[in-house]
Amino acid sequence: MHKKFNIDFVGKRKIFFTISIVMVAFSILSTFIFGADLDIQFKGGTIITYVYDGELDCDRFVNDAKDVLGGIGVKYTTGVDFSTGKNNIQLSLTSNSGLSSDKQFELTNTLTEKYSANAIELIESSDVSPSSGREFFLKCIVAVILSLIVLIIYIAIRFKNIGGWLAGICAVIALLHDCIIVYGTFIVCQMPINANFMAVVLTILGYSINNTIVIYDRIRENAKLYGKKKTREENVNLSINQCLTRSINTSVTTVVAMLAVTIVSTIYGVTSIISFSLPVMVGMIAGTYSSVCLAAVLWCFFESKKKSEKTPNKTADVKQA
Repeated sequence: MHKKFNIDFVGKRKIFFTISIVMVAFSILSTFIFGADLDIQFKGGTIITYVYDGELDCDRFVNDAKDVLGGIGVKYTTGVDFSTGKNNIQLSLTSNSGLSSDKQFELTNTLTEKYSANAIELIESSDVSPSSGREFFLKCIVAVILSLIVLIIYIAIRFKNIGGWLAGICAVIALLHDCIIVYGTFIVCQMPINANFMAVVLTILGYSINNTIVIYDRIRENAKLYGKKKTREENVNLSINQCLTRSINTSVTTVVAMLAVTIVSTIYGVTSIISFSLPVMVGMIAGTYSSVCLAAVLWCFFESKKKSEKTPNKTADVKQA
């Protein structure tokens, strides 16, 4: 039996709008507070991957690598090499010109000698061009913009009976809200902006718009069912409350799954997965919030404002007559 809610979402819109504005503002300001950490894909450099046996003090390993490389920036991620089953550590070395073969040879020899007990072995080394990363990022941005335009057109056609164009624009505003919060999560958690960032954004866009369309669909059905018996505000509140149980259940199920992935990845030190699962978890919570508390409520607010702007004009015409 689904629990019945009776929350006045439209009446509490100022609270919801304020919460969203604060979260979005903080996410944007976090860039200046913490600084955006661009991945090597956008800076250029060299990626070197080693496999090893046993336990490895990764922080000490990286510090030893820095001593050999001098002023070159070094970051690392850990994981498991699926071909050998061994643990691996991937060093990202920021350098516009890449790392020379002599320097790579010196680095590998030094680390192999210092960590002989771990049987350090170089399995891959590749230079990364910053231009290819920027090109990938720009293509993803274009894909997101085009998808948002298509969404507006789709919602405008499907929900034309309830002011489709405005509903589409409000849905896109809610999606942008989610994307900015995901961005803020990467910045606050000091995660590099990389391919995982775009993967998370695209995942959240699909998840959030699905919730929003379900609510819009219920608003349209209730508008047909009740007609003028219910005001627009009453219809929006009723529709959101009817979809609330479904939205909460879907969100909790997915967030719990991502939480489990995050915990396991943290225990085993698989940072490459954490930089996907943690932002997805935050983004899904934000997506549920924006679908329930923002999209339809914002649409209702703008529709009411349009109506109030037209009413005085009609009144003035009557007086003149």
